[in-house]
Amino acid sequence: MARPDNWTEMTPQEKRAWRLENFRNSGANVPFVSERAKQNYETRVKRLINVYNLREPDRVPVNLNAGNLPLTMAGLEPYSAFYEPEKALEASMKFNEQYSDELEMFSMPMAGSGEALDILDYKLYSWPGHGLPKNAPGWQFIEGEYMTVDEYDDLIRDPSDFWIRTYLPRVFGSFEAFRMFQPFTNINENVHVSYLSPLAAPPVQEMLKTLLKAGEAFQRNNANMFRFMAGSPSHGFPSTFGAFCKAPFDILGDTLRGTTNIMKDMFRRPEKLLKALDVITEFTIANTLSMPNVDNIFMVMYPLHKGADGWMSQAQFEKFYWPTLKRCMDAFIKEGLIQYLFAEGGYNTRLDYVNQFGKGEVLWYFDRTDMADAKKKLGNNCPLMGNIPSSLIVTGGPKDIKEYCRKVIETCKPGGGYILSPGSSAENPKLENLKAIVEAVNEYGWYK
Repeated sequence: MARPDNWTEMTPQEKRAWRLENFRNSGANVPFVSERAKQNYETRVKRLINVYNLREPDRVPVNLNAGNLPLTMAGLEPYSAFYEPEKALEASMKFNEQYSDELEMFSMPMAGSGEALDILDYKLYSWPGHGLPKNAPGWQFIEGEYMTVDEYDDLIRDPSDFWIRTYLPRVFGSFEAFRMFQPFTNINENVHVSYLSPLAAPPVQEMLKTLLKAGEAFQRNNANMFRFMAGSPSHGFPSTFGAFCKAPFDILGDTLRGTTNIMKDMFRRPEKLLKALDVITEFTIANTLSMPNVDNIFMVMYPLHKGADGWMSQAQFEKFYWPTLKRCMDAFIKEGLIQYLFAEGGYNTRLDYVNQFGKGEVLWYFDRTDMADAKKKLGNNCPLMGNIPSSLIVTGGPKDIKEYCRKVIETCKPGGGYILSPGSSAENPKLENLKAIVEAVNEYGWYK
């Protein structure tokens, strides 16, 4: 949908309403597999919009993820999701045909193209078949210092140049030849284009051939995934995913400085750290708002990492973590986008501080946060989601699951604005426990 002509004159609330109305009408061009699928789609969309607007829907929505269960039930290992996508997708489709209606979810493999990542020589993660056994459950981040302390000035001065000529060659072995180029911002006369002379160098030519091979591998994988993803709305399951974003502190601390180093930087070079966070904030806002499909989404999702309980003091949170995250959020809220904060770990010590937004502007997805406290302190302004323990889904029984769900539903259900969900994705959950979650929401989650 094209923006209204008076977009710049609209209030953030009007823009948000426009985006949600587009979501309400998103099934208009979906080729539903049945009339029932169409009705389910419309019911689920309406249910979610009521939650986002902090109104009581007909029933508490439920959000589930089957993890690697479809692969396990088909006799496959997680390796297949990375290197045998056809097998993984077939297993997911069989799982969906049998259980998607009952579980109110459309499962799909959570992986990437192992072939493309191998070609690129990706160094930030291990995965099944690459650094991990084929039966390992999924990705494993490799903690490290991917930006040295003396490179702060390079990042601050010219982020794009730092990314292209320093960072990418460090985390992708196939990008090593980018070091041969001079900064593209050095261009001052284009007659002789000498800054492109490294294109004649054999290492650069080999790099470009490698990137073409990686692109072809990505294309094959994406073609399979996109065909499969189209089945989700067709079977009655709306997609709410929009833009993906990170807190500037997490961008700098996760895969640049690393956890240990950024914690030291808060003490040893706080001004340099704050300046770098300002730079990251500006390009994070600009990059997100210039996305090609930004007019067709209504949500920006953040996985929050290093702001959780125990990672830093409240004073450090208020100085280093929250201000730049809030600047990003404020910029997106002005454009009518709901902020979807996945608070990994616990945020119990932050609840009194973070309620700084208007009604319905921020959705909090809690992992291990006390939901009763969250409902009390945030529930009048913010939709809430979570926090069934993943450990309980893997190790507990249906009776335990139903009792936990009953308590959290009764706590968070009043007044609307709650989505029942695990606190995080469980690897290899018990099927009977996923069924118990849906049984609980159908037993305790109705409003009328």
